[in-house]
Amino acid sequence: MVPAEKDKIAIWVITPNGTKLAHMLSMNVSDVDIYVSQNICETTACFKFRSLSGTLAKKFHQYTSHIFIMSTGIVVRVIAPLIRHKTEDPAVVVVDDRGIHAISLLSGHLGGANELAQKIAGIIGANPVITTATDVNMVPAIDVLAKEKSLFIENPAAIKTVNMALLKGEKIYVHDPFSFLAKCLPNSEPRTYGRAQKHFEKDYRDKEFEGVPGVYVDDIKAELPAQILILRPASLAAGIGCNRNTDMEEMKALLQDVLETNNLASSSLKCMASIDVKADEPGLITLAQNLGLTVIFFTRQELNQVKGIKNPSTIVEKHVGVKSVCEAAAIRAAQNGTLIVPKQSTRNVTIAIARINFLS
Repeated sequence: MVPAEKDKIAIWVITPNGTKLAHMLSMNVSDVDIYVSQNICETTACFKFRSLSGTLAKKFHQYTSHIFIMSTGIVVRVIAPLIRHKTEDPAVVVVDDRGIHAISLLSGHLGGANELAQKIAGIIGANPVITTATDVNMVPAIDVLAKEKSLFIENPAAIKTVNMALLKGEKIYVHDPFSFLAKCLPNSEPRTYGRAQKHFEKDYRDKEFEGVPGVYVDDIKAELPAQILILRPASLAAGIGCNRNTDMEEMKALLQDVLETNNLASSSLKCMASIDVKADEPGLITLAQNLGLTVIFFTRQELNQVKGIKNPSTIVEKHVGVKSVCEAAAIRAAQNGTLIVPKQSTRNVTIAIARINFLS
C-alpha cells in the first residue's frame, strides 16, 4: 500500500464547467492535483484519465482528500469498492457542476471532509452540505475532539456509543488524568482510574454502571467494556541504548516486553531517543521505521544535564562520556518528564520509558 501524501488533495473532473471550478479551487488551496477526463482536458496543468474508476482505484488512498466535481451518484459508485474504514478512508467531498453545493460525503470527522466542504463552499460560493448528526445538532463529536487533541482511537467501534450519548444529553463517565478533554464534554462525570486500585474497572463491573458510555484517556492498558472509548495520548518516550550493530529484533523484543510488563500502550509511544553517536545505528533506524516513530538524538552535553537518572553507569560514562543513555534520553525526549520505567536491559540493549508531564 502506498501511503497517503500529507494533506494532499485530488480533484476529479468530467465536465468543462467542472474544469473551471477545479482551477478556481487549485488557486486557493495548496497541494492540489487535478485529474480530468481525457475527453475534455485542454491544458497541461492536469492529469488526464481514460477511466475514472480505474485511475481512482490506484490513487484513492494516496491522497488525504478527494474533491469530485460531478454527480453524487457517480461518486458513490466509484468509491464504494475502495472504502476500508472510517479511521483509514480519505475525506470525500462532492461538488455539483455549477458549484451550488459542496457535499461532505465520506470521512466527515476523522478525515476532515466536513471542514473541507465548508472551505470549498467559501471559495466558490457554494452551500456546504453537512449531514453528521453531531454537527447538525451542534454538539461536540468525540472523534473530532480526539483528532484535535492528537489522541489515538484504539477502538473506533465505541465512537458511535459516545456520540449517541452526547446527542441524547446522557451522562458519560470520563477517565482523563491528563485533562485533554477538560470542559469539552457536556454531562461528563470524572471517573479517576487509580493505578494502584483499579477504580475505573471496578465501576464498570458494578450493575449501577452497566452499559453506561465512557471515555478512557490514558497510556495505561485496562480491561474495559466495549462501550468505553479508549483514547491514547502520545505521552511516552522510549530511551534506547545499544551496542554497535545490534539486531533490530532484539531491540524490538525488549521494547515490547518493557511495555507489556509495565502495562503501557504501544500506541502511546510518541518517539524513541538515544545519544547522537547512534544516529547511524542500522537496527535503531530500522526499528523506528518499523514502528512509525521518529528518533531524537541528543549530544553528550544534553544527556549529562538531565536530572532524575535512576541507574547511572560508570562503564557507559567511561566509554561513551555520559552517565546514562537510555534513561537520560527518555527523560529528555519526554520534555524533562517523569521516568516511569528505569533501565531494563538485554545483552546488547537498554531501554527506559518516560512520560510527558502534560499538567506541569
